[in-house]
Amino acid sequence: MGRAEERRARQRGGRRAVPRTSSGTTAAVGSAGPVPGPRAAARRAARPGGAGKPGRPGKSGIRRLFTWKKILGTFLGVCLLGLGAFVVLYMVVDIPEGNADAQRQSNVYKYSDGSVLARDGKVNRESVSLDKVPQAVQHCFVAAENKTFYHDSGVDLKGTARGLLNTLSGKGTQGGSTITQQYVKNFYLNQDQTVSRKLKELVISLKVDQKKSKDEILAGYINTSYYGRGAYGIQAAAQAYYRVDAQDLTVEQGAYLAALMQAPSQYDWAVAGENGKRLAKARWNYVLDKMVEQHWLDAGKRRTMKFPVPKDPRGTPGQEGQKGYLIALANTQLEQQLMKDQGLTQSEAERAVEDQGWTITLNIDKKKQAALERAVKEQLTAKLDPKKREVDADVQAGAVSVDPRTGRILALYGGVDYFKHYYDNATRRDYQPASTFKPVILAAAVDGDARTQDGRPITANTVYDGTSGRQAVDHGRKVGFGPPNEDDQNYGPVTVQTAMNQSVNSVFAQMGIDVGMEKVMSVAGELGMDTKGMQAVPAQTLGSMGASPLEMAGIYATFDNHGKKVTPTIVAKAEQQSRGTVEMADPIGGQVITREAADTVTSVLTGVVDDGTAKKSVADNPLRDGQQVAGKTGTSDKNRSAWFTGYTPGLVTSVGLFGESVGESGKHVPLYGAGGVPRVNGGGYPAQIWAAYTFGVMDQTARFDLDTTQGVAVQPSTTPSADRSPSRSASPSVSSPPPSRSQSSSSPPPSLTPASPPASPSTSPPSSSQSPPASPDPSRSTGLGGDPFGPAGDGQHLNDRERAQ
Repeated sequence: MGRAEERRARQRGGRRAVPRTSSGTTAAVGSAGPVPGPRAAARRAARPGGAGKPGRPGKSGIRRLFTWKKILGTFLGVCLLGLGAFVVLYMVVDIPEGNADAQRQSNVYKYSDGSVLARDGKVNRESVSLDKVPQAVQHCFVAAENKTFYHDSGVDLKGTARGLLNTLSGKGTQGGSTITQQYVKNFYLNQDQTVSRKLKELVISLKVDQKKSKDEILAGYINTSYYGRGAYGIQAAAQAYYRVDAQDLTVEQGAYLAALMQAPSQYDWAVAGENGKRLAKARWNYVLDKMVEQHWLDAGKRRTMKFPVPKDPRGTPGQEGQKGYLIALANTQLEQQLMKDQGLTQSEAERAVEDQGWTITLNIDKKKQAALERAVKEQLTAKLDPKKREVDADVQAGAVSVDPRTGRILALYGGVDYFKHYYDNATRRDYQPASTFKPVILAAAVDGDARTQDGRPITANTVYDGTSGRQAVDHGRKVGFGPPNEDDQNYGPVTVQTAMNQSVNSVFAQMGIDVGMEKVMSVAGELGMDTKGMQAVPAQTLGSMGASPLEMAGIYATFDNHGKKVTPTIVAKAEQQSRGTVEMADPIGGQVITREAADTVTSVLTGVVDDGTAKKSVADNPLRDGQQVAGKTGTSDKNRSAWFTGYTPGLVTSVGLFGESVGESGKHVPLYGAGGVPRVNGGGYPAQIWAAYTFGVMDQTARFDLDTTQGVAVQPSTTPSADRSPSRSASPSVSSPPPSRSQSSSSPPPSLTPASPPASPSTSPPSSSQSPPASPDPSRSTGLGGDPFGPAGDGQHLNDRERAQ
């Protein structure tokens, strides 16, 4: 019987006898198939799978365990369990009583000795009904935060799921909550980033959306949200930013208040830097554009709208004088720590700190704080007379004093009064640090073992061409950058030490190119300068970027701390009943430049004090009493800022003076003639403030512990004579004592090989004579041409003269 007939016979249930097959099986009459014979049974037993199905191996244990049916069943089971758990949670969790006001408690701020600095906590909130808020302004908030608000169920499941996963994985939080969820978090819960809080937020939001109207939810949201400046609710915000009631807000103003919700402090126009203002405007435009998309605003009217600049803020009771500046910086640093530790957004962190019952102990030393305030008053503000000289009203001062061994901010001066000048001059970053940046170039050179373009190591004794306006070159190619020296003075061949003492611009312009501007800016970032967005162009060698006294104090503290990173910190300890004690990051970090590089900079900077631009105010100060000091002066483009940042072995202080128009807040103006002097230099008022403060609070005379063989702190100064021919004499003994000024002028130079490439036969050598200093001319244009941060940076020219001193 053939196989086809056999198959049909089985299907019919036939009982015809089947002959033995070739495989050794027999077909029994009436059977449904062949019966295995002895040989076939033996062969089957020997196959993989034993006596199972012929020719098919048996399933392994893992395959039997993970079948698609079992996987699907497990998945469905987990889903059912999750659904059941959510149903139980939904039934158990009720809408709690609103606690937004109950959570508000005074923050207490203390000096380092435990005495109370200030206590705040008076909540600035006034709720208004929604009919008191123009509908167009209502739409601003919906457009900014939750375009589907009027149609959704009150929750964003996708965003909530993402937030839960981020919380579980320790990645922090992300935006995506609906207006309803934010209202629930503000009014019923708190800002804690925990799974339980997020689940409660989800359930309560669903219930609130069912029990309250959309108008009630929106009213609750805009009345409980934090807008910055201590303002809770739209009525308080309208008064704080525009001095109007909520019902009188324009669409433009409403869009700005809605934009603030994302980052109140960062977007506050009164304190925002250039980047903050750019982001605030971008967010404002985003809100209005979304309103057009939702047909809540006419596109033609949108195009005519202009940004509504807010009014300057009013002072908060208890924050007069310097207190407000200290509290603001303490809050900012605590918020940053909470964002890092708990994954809060900036808005959530601000809300978690403001009026939340914190006890915050600052690093501020009560006596040093009083001494710094007194020094500014005696050395500067007492000498200003706006009635006699209008420019005196434009003078702003800022200062930060840091312990380089611990990173603690011991004293801070933010302005004349927090009520009178809200912008903190100690932390503002919109003025050029000018020549106080030059030590960073030297640090980069020594740290990277940099060489001049003719192959010589860059040291304190390396000689450069100090001719004013000399075009900097990059391997024989002029880069289009030749900054003049102060008063166009020519120095001829000059050592790096003398160039630092006299702040010779042409030398450091060339040195920056020799080192490599990428390396220079990288080291600046490692030292603590915020270099984000800065381009590595030669113009930066003159300190043409923005920096704050806080940043410069941190950079110089790192020099003082032998190259170990110092991040100035004002918060010593922060405690709250619900959160416990927040551990602040260690202000002292790792080694960011070599000790030799840091100590070389310190050694060289002692020359600026003893024989340079700070000699009169610091070295010759009768209060000095032998104290060893390193520091650098700086005077910027068009005399808009003047600096002195200096340090002893145990204290670093950066002092900056800024020209800001009293009539136009934030506008930079020159300081010519302020205080009755033709030009305000870094060696003048800033250095005088520094000396009065530092020498007044130092308990003992200390010496720098330097691990270097370079600089005047460990070897004599080597100012070359202008008519001396190039040579390579040996370096002076490192055991030689620091020279007097008269000694330094006659000491032979260790090397006088020009730092630029060898001149061609047709090129004249540097002039051997020095031009006499030109008299200061305040009317002369003095500034960097073009945008130093622009893409064509290394083709920039100095159209105006940078007063770097």
